Amino acid sequence: MKYAEVSIRLNPTDPYRDLLVYALGDEGPYDSFVETSDGLKAYVPIEQYDVAFLQSTVHEQCEGCVVELSMTEMPDKDWNEEWERQHQPVLVEGFCWVRAPFHPHREDVCYEIEIEPKMSFGTAHHQTTYMMLALLRDEEVKGRRVLDMGSGTAVLAILAAKKGASYVEAIDNDEWAYRNALENVERNGCPDIQCLLGDAALLTSEKHFDLVIANINRNILLRDMAAYAAVLPTGGALLLSGFYEHDVDILVNKAATLGLCLTDRRERDGWQALRLLKEAAK
Repeated sequence: MKYAEVSIRLNPTDPYRDLLVYALGDEGPYDSFVETSDGLKAYVPIEQYDVAFLQSTVHEQCEGCVVELSMTEMPDKDWNEEWERQHQPVLVEGFCWVRAPFHPHREDVCYEIEIEPKMSFGTAHHQTTYMMLALLRDEEVKGRRVLDMGSGTAVLAILAAKKGASYVEAIDNDEWAYRNALENVERNGCPDIQCLLGDAALLTSEKHFDLVIANINRNILLRDMAAYAAVLPTGGALLLSGFYEHDVDILVNKAATLGLCLTDRRERDGWQALRLLKEAAK
């Protein structure tokens, strides 16, 4: 498969580099990234390269940053195989070992999750996925209904199932991620996880969950938080990540209008994660 290599020079690099990785990889067709000293290189199948999408994403995410863009068409080769050579397993807080099929098994952890990443988002390498896994470690999940929005590889849904959730639903609007999730839930012996292709429009009035996980980005979280809150009962929890410190106040304020109060906040390399609890109506 032929790929386009998009070089993105940023001044300053932070926090814009991580914002672009998240936006291009989560909402767009870009499936791998390499950090450089002055920005990053992003890779996308050549037939999916869309300069208008790239420019609009950069404009949205990089206000106040000087950006230079260039594109080079790469030779045809197995880039997924090349990427796998660089892919390393992740140990999350000493309790969860997230590995690919070509990594060794470990007996000294509470949970092991085998992810065939295929460049989908959600391998625990990104700070947001790592924090969400850590939040799930501390969450009472056994016997509860769990929703994973923007599920990517379904790594969070799989951990919830392994922790004893009675029902798990994983939703992603990217068909590649959806197919990858189906493979991963089967690979991890969790075939009862319901993987769906779609977005918050699937959260109809008859659905209800005790825990909702949403590792997406600020704009989608703000747009869809009401839908998440609607499927939660009083005492239900919402775990959010995919944003920076400067986004926290607007998200917490939005949550408050929906009867959700902040009970936990975590940070990793500038990225943030929140735990919100649905309070009884006043």
